Amino acid sequence: MQGTGSNGGGPPETGAKIEILGMPFKRDNESQLTYRLKWAAWEWLYNVAQCRNIGVEVRLEGASGRVVDLAAVGPGNTLYVVEVKASRSDFARANHTREDLAIFKAQKRLYSTRTGLALDTLVQAASFARSERSEAWREVPAYRQALTVYRRMVRKEKSYDNRLASYSIKFHDDRFMGIADYHYIIAPANVVNRRLLPPGWGLLADCAREVVAAPRKTVRKNTGIVSNVLRAICRSNTTSMMRAQGVLFTQEGAEFPGHRWDSANQSDG
Repeated sequence: MQGTGSNGGGPPETGAKIEILGMPFKRDNESQLTYRLKWAAWEWLYNVAQCRNIGVEVRLEGASGRVVDLAAVGPGNTLYVVEVKASRSDFARANHTREDLAIFKAQKRLYSTRTGLALDTLVQAASFARSERSEAWREVPAYRQALTVYRRMVRKEKSYDNRLASYSIKFHDDRFMGIADYHYIIAPANVVNRRLLPPGWGLLADCAREVVAAPRKTVRKNTGIVSNVLRAICRSNTTSMMRAQGVLFTQEGAEFPGHRWDSANQSDG
């Protein structure tokens, strides 16, 4: 990845149109825009923040922790996190507060209550239907209507469950904000503006230029924390390199192209 400008023999100037030659590390589930934004963030981290340890799709906060789009370690063990938001809807999905989450959970409980009431009604309707038409009670209109209502409530409750499982308060979570010195969002123009920017976050443009500087956090750091971040970056980059070379990850292990291992035929030693 190269910028179009130069700096007296130094690194290319940021703010120029980014040219990407191929997309060897692009994941199947991400768009070309998302991929380009990641590399724009990488350019800014390397050229401006002077980070020399950078990773994409890095899992922080332990094995069950969050995955950040980019994590980096700069001079003085300064930790950076960058989140990529390619659209307004993508940004909105992550821009929830704890108060939003509490309201959403209350709505979920309301639907659970309604589903329970619908089930009670269905049981009563089934009993009535059997007394009316014991041989074809499922055809009784009262039962069929109660069944339709119950199924609709189950679908709505399941929808809330699915949304709750992926409900993100990342941008406003004190724990998440405590894992790095600087947090940035990178997005195309008109997707995120200064007014919408969550507290504590900075903003990068898609041309690898800082639009809003992120305030530095007071992060308790020791060599163990920095080592954990570096290990997470190394794991991520190892996986990215292997995927780029066509390695498949299965339950049995990694399968390398042209050299697929069959565990049943592996020889001892």
